[in-house]
Amino acid sequence: DVLFEPVTIGPITARNRFFQVPHCNGMGYRDVSAHAAMRQVKAEGGWAVVCTEEVEIHPTSDLTPYIEGRLWDDRDIPAHARIAAAIHAGGALAGIELAHNGMAASNLGSRETPLGPSNLPVLSDNPIQARSMTKADIAALRRWHRDAVRRSLQAGYDLVYVYAGHGLGGAQHFLSPRYNHRTDEYGGPLNNRMRLLRELIEDAVDECAGRAAVAVRLCVDELSGPAGLHPDEARTVIGELAELPDLWDFMVGDWANDSSTSRFSLEGSHSEHLRGLKQLTTKPVVGVGRFTSPDLMVDQIRSRTMDFIGAARP
Repeated sequence: DVLFEPVTIGPITARNRFFQVPHCNGMGYRDVSAHAAMRQVKAEGGWAVVCTEEVEIHPTSDLTPYIEGRLWDDRDIPAHARIAAAIHAGGALAGIELAHNGMAASNLGSRETPLGPSNLPVLSDNPIQARSMTKADIAALRRWHRDAVRRSLQAGYDLVYVYAGHGLGGAQHFLSPRYNHRTDEYGGPLNNRMRLLRELIEDAVDECAGRAAVAVRLCVDELSGPAGLHPDEARTVIGELAELPDLWDFMVGDWANDSSTSRFSLEGSHSEHLRGLKQLTTKPVVGVGRFTSPDLMVDQIRSRTMDFIGAARP
């Protein structure tokens, strides 16, 4: 019965503990009707929260040739309104994951120069260099993100994500010493490297103003040792920012680690990385781990590892 208890997320309440975390599906901005229908089926299936995939907030975050969500400007609002309405029609809360992919985006379609914390090659197979962001670039990014939050509210979403995971969220690139070689107030010590994430969360909370919940998706271990964002630093970030968002979504490694199959990962394989993190915040926590056993799901709740059972693809 514990799996079917309602859980409060800031100004909203989820009807149970089943949470479809953001995940890409190949439909995105191109196949909006199919995308909406697919999310609606999940909502009808009983999930309390159903989220979009990552949604690009600006042409400098263009993941072409991969098809994902877009909220570049007001012209994209009607498509998202259709998706949010379909999720609501299925009986679930609708979440959107706003993403500026930073130096993970090659911008092959928009032809914009990729942006990152430092002058480094983009994180793809394309021979393209990301430009180190100036203070003006950072201010612009905050404005783009806040505009995307506003558009999300106009589209009818109940939950808005700030994204710092999978090596794809630009805020993660600022957090990680692998990519952030800056010497100004956005680089160096962890307190500086987490500055952009803090600002994006604060901007989102301010823009939502209680009309929607704010979630943060955070990589808690890049699995690259002390050279990258490691568990001790992640714990510090969570402790410092603990009460700013309404929900924390913790993930491990990159997309391949997050989406590993039963051939390579045991059920609940992420739990060892998540234990103890919930104790750093009073806000609810969601995580994944290819869960199929109700008993293991209940164990995640009773052991206070997470409050929501996260899943994406079948």
